[in-house]
This record gives sequence, C-alpha cells and structure tokens, in this order.
Amino acid sequence: MNDPTHPTPPTSALQALAADRRFELMLRAIKDYAIFLLDKDGYIVSWNTGAQRFKGYTAAEIIGQHFSRFYTEEDRRDGLPQRALRTAAETGLYEAEGWRVRKDGTRFWTSVVIDPVYDDHGTLIGYAKVTRDIGDKKRAQEELFAAEQRFRLLVQGVRDYAIFMLDPDGRITNWNAGAQAIKGYLAHEIIGEHFSRFYTPEDRERGEPQRAIATAMRDGRFLGEGWRLRKDGTRFWASVVIDPIRDERGNFIGFAKITRDMTERREAQLALDRSRDALNQAQKMEAIGRITGGVAHDFNNLLTIIRSSAELLRRPGLSDEKRNRYINAISDTAAKAAQLTRQLLAFARKQPLMPEVFQVTGRLRGMEQIIRTSIGSPVKLRFELPEVIRAVEADPNQFETAILNMVINARDAMPRGGQITISARQVDHIPPLRSHAGASGDFIAISVKDTGTGIEPATLRRIFEPFFTTKAVNKGTGLGLSQAYGFAKQSGGEIGVQTLMGAGSTFTLFLPCARADVAITQDAEGLVAIEASAKPLSVLLVEDNETVGRFALGLLHELGLTAHWATDGQSALSLLNARNGRFDLMFSDVVMPGMNGIELASVVRKRWPDLRVVLTSGYSHVLAEQGTHGFEFMAKPYSAESLVKMLGLEDHADSHAAGSARS
Repeated sequence: MNDPTHPTPPTSALQALAADRRFELMLRAIKDYAIFLLDKDGYIVSWNTGAQRFKGYTAAEIIGQHFSRFYTEEDRRDGLPQRALRTAAETGLYEAEGWRVRKDGTRFWTSVVIDPVYDDHGTLIGYAKVTRDIGDKKRAQEELFAAEQRFRLLVQGVRDYAIFMLDPDGRITNWNAGAQAIKGYLAHEIIGEHFSRFYTPEDRERGEPQRAIATAMRDGRFLGEGWRLRKDGTRFWASVVIDPIRDERGNFIGFAKITRDMTERREAQLALDRSRDALNQAQKMEAIGRITGGVAHDFNNLLTIIRSSAELLRRPGLSDEKRNRYINAISDTAAKAAQLTRQLLAFARKQPLMPEVFQVTGRLRGMEQIIRTSIGSPVKLRFELPEVIRAVEADPNQFETAILNMVINARDAMPRGGQITISARQVDHIPPLRSHAGASGDFIAISVKDTGTGIEPATLRRIFEPFFTTKAVNKGTGLGLSQAYGFAKQSGGEIGVQTLMGAGSTFTLFLPCARADVAITQDAEGLVAIEASAKPLSVLLVEDNETVGRFALGLLHELGLTAHWATDGQSALSLLNARNGRFDLMFSDVVMPGMNGIELASVVRKRWPDLRVVLTSGYSHVLAEQGTHGFEFMAKPYSAESLVKMLGLEDHADSHAAGSARS
C-alpha cells in the first residue's frame, strides 16, 4: 500500500527501459572518454561514441580487432599491450599515460585505465578499458617543464646576481652561479646553511638578518644595501632584494633572495661625491674670491683715506676745522669698511641668525657698491625703490646674502651683458607658488629682474634644490638659490620666479612686514663726545689680542669705568674667583685660545647668574653655526658710542655731564 505522504513518482521513459539498454545509452552518450570492453585475449567487443571520436574508428571497423593496434609500433615491440592486460589481471588495475595512435596515424597522449571483468562465478572473462585524450594537459606540462628548464638555465647562467631561495627559517635551498661568483661558496658548501652567515658580525648582533625577512613578510618585499661577507672574509657592498614565495594555494614556502655586488659602483659614487665636494669647495672659494677681488680695491681705497687722515693729524699747527675734518673722515671711512666686512661675511654665510627690523630700501642702496663689483661692467644696474615703504623683521645679513645670490644668478644668465633691475614694493598677499597655496598678510616684495636667457621648464622645477646647477664647472656651487629659498622660508616669507625663454627672469623675495609698534634698528653713525661716568662700574674685559685689549681697556677707562683685563678664559675665571664674581659686567671676546667666549660665558652664567655678560666678535664659526646661546652680543668693529649703548652707560654719561655743568 502506498504511503499518502510520500506518493510514488511516475515512471520515466529511462526507467521503463531494461537495465542493459539504459547502460548502453549511457555509454553511447559519453563523448569525452573512450569506454569499451576487451575479451580476455584483448580483442575489442564493444565501442562507445567517445572511442569513435578519439580514435577515429567506427564500431563496425574496430570490433573484433586487437586493442594493441592503438599502441605505437615501439610500444608493441616492447610488449606493452600484453603487459598492461597482465598487470590488470594480477593486481586488479592498470593505470598509465602514454602515446596512442588514431586511425589516421596521428598520435595523441592518453590517460588509460584497464580493469579486469569477472563473471558471476569469479572467472576472468575480459577487461574494461577507459581512455581519455589528455594531449592539452601533456602540452601544458611540457611547456611548463620547458619554461622551468629555461628559467633554471637563466638563473644558473646569471653571474652578476646571486639568486637563491631560502626556506621559511632562512636556510639556503638552492644556489646559482652568480651566488658562487659573488660570495665564493660552492653549492654543496652553502645549501642548508642560514643566510645570516653573509652578514657582518655587527649586523648579526643588531638582528639585521631577522629584520630583513620580517620586513619581507610584513611589506611583501625587503630592499636594502649594506656590507656583506664573502667566503674568504672580505667585505663587499651589496644591494639586496628579498621576496616571500607562495605556492599555487597561497601557502608561504620561503623567500627568493637576489644580491648584487655594488662595491665598485659605491666606490665610484664615493669618489664622485668626494670630487663633487672638492669642486663645490673650490667653487665656493672662487665665488668668494670673485667678490673679494673687487672689494679689495675698495678696501684699499678706504685704508688710504684712514692712513692719510691719520698722518695729516700728526702735522703740527692744524686748525680745529682741519682736525675735525680728518677725524670725521677716519670715522666715516671706518664705518664703511665695517659695512664691507659685514657684507663679505654675509655672502660667505658666516653670520649667526639675528633678526632685526630694517628698511629694505636702505639696505639695498647700501649694497649698491658690492652689487656693482659682483656683476661687472657688461651688466647695467637699475634700482626702482619707493621713498616710503614698511620695514621688515629678518636677519639683515642673510637678506644681503639672498640678494647677492639672486643678483649673481641674474648676472650669469646674461653672459653677453644686459640689465638687472632691483625693485621693492608692498603687497597684501603672496600668490600661489610651485603648487603651494598663497598667503594673506602684509609683505614686502623685493624683485631682481634680468634680461637674460630665461629658464627652461625642466630646470625651473629644480632651481631651489641644494647643489642643483646648470652652470659649467667652476661657474657655480648650486647653493645660491637654495640659500635664498631657505632664508625666505625661515623668515616666514617665500620666493618665486617668473621666466620667459629668451626674455629673462624675475626672482621675487617676499618678507613679512614688521609690526608697526617695533622700532627700526638704527646703525651707529659715528663717534660722539662722551663724558666720563659719574658712578664708576666694574668691568671684566676678556680679550686675547694685545692691541685690541689695550685699546679697549683704555677706552673703558676713558669712559670712567673700573676695568680689569684678562687675556684668556682661565685668567678671567681666576679674577672672578678672587673677587667672588663682584663685577658689574663681563665684556668678552668669543674667539680665544683654549676656552672660547661662549664656554666662558656658560660657566659664568652657572656660577654667577647675576653677572651680566656681553660677547663681542668680528667672526666666529661657533656663532655662525650655533648662535649666541642667549647672550648679549656686539659685533666688531665697535665704536665708543655703540659700546656706551650696549653697556647701558647713557644714564651715567648724562648724569656726569649734568654734574660737570652744575660745577
């Protein structure tokens, strides 16, 4: 009785057929496999559609024939068909791959399975044979094998690169000829060893090998350079690439490591760098010499005025009018000589960064002589400077350096001469430059315009890079515009350039305006009459130069001060210890043998924090590189008036003058 919950499905057309008939139809439908029966002697007794498609025979043509006809002639000579049937009968299965022959004589690569067939009583009555055409697979395998062989030959043939594999723990699993040539080990000497043996002891101590493979696992690749060791213990500079390797299923199986000996290239690069450094130094000296050569002429002229005026002052019977004229000539000329010295130091970038509030127009006009000396007679110089303009707050020496660099760059762009125009104007913003956003605010724009060759677009992108230069050897260091760029950025400004090929370029330096409530720094304009102080102050003078020391000591005494003179740092500390630091101030030179002025001032600051310290120097590399360390500073040469102002003696001088007037 049928279960109503599980009704019997209707009988299909296939189910209505006898089992043998269904099996026959199934075999006929299979086209991707040749499936047929053999009797126990190997003669074909059935044939399906797949067999006809693969082998080319119809059933009528092949049934009754021996299956060995599908084998190649060489396989038949070797008895392979009989061996296949015997193996199937003895072991229950024969499975193999090999060449077979179609009806038209062509060959194809097959996968063959032969199973023995038994009757109901267990008697062997024949064989079932299944054949599949796997020629595509065979060709793919052959191509893969050929590719692997070619790759193996390629890797083994490479001698300029060490190419080898590491297992997941970093042990070497293969070794190419390049690895042997570079590192010195034969394959049997190194396979199985850890790759860290190629590293120097110091790198192994720092864990560099482990870091390299950890980076390769984390980032998918490790790139690096460093010293490596050969078998004989010598070192070589290596470029290294390590990549993790994964199989077809994505499982990590080890690393591929490629090493190249870069020793010769590194030595060549180092030699080139040394040559470039030497060339840069020579070019710097040449640049300084080009400036100072012209300035030397002017300096000798100034010395001529000073010397002649001094000699005239020795003449007896001079009138007061002539005496004052010669004194004023010496004073004015000394001020001009000091200005020339400051400009030379600024050009050499040997000044500490000390921002001041100043008028750019006055600075530019004061630089006219050194600019004319720098550009030479073939280039005309023109100034377009307004009478009234706001002041800026920046390092004036660095400003002058930047202007000189821009001017020299403009001069070099006009090998046959031309005109340089220097102008200044006030603007309310900086325009967008070099893909950077602009900035709003009050700025002074100082432009240096030339009528030269212009700048090519490819060069324009790199002109502010340090050491980049398009000039010939001995014609530039590549540092000028980068200095101007750095000065502009450090000062809160910017530098831009406009250029047109064949028509010239304009470099514009933008500097922020100073606040309206900040006073402009005034330069001393000469000597004034100074009365002796009514209340003597105690000063410790530290100066190693005997001529300068005696003059400064006399000047301090002339000002009515109590002064003691020490010729070096240790002597100064001895005087301070003897008086327990009882001085009103210490006035010290910076450049001295042994302990320099900065070091002395630092010791004094710790031991006697209330003692005022003022430093002085004409030039010091310590100041140029490190600044004044927060101490007060007065540049040499200094005048009596500037000394009075720096030491804060105006009140004493005024009170003494008032007392003299009352008496």
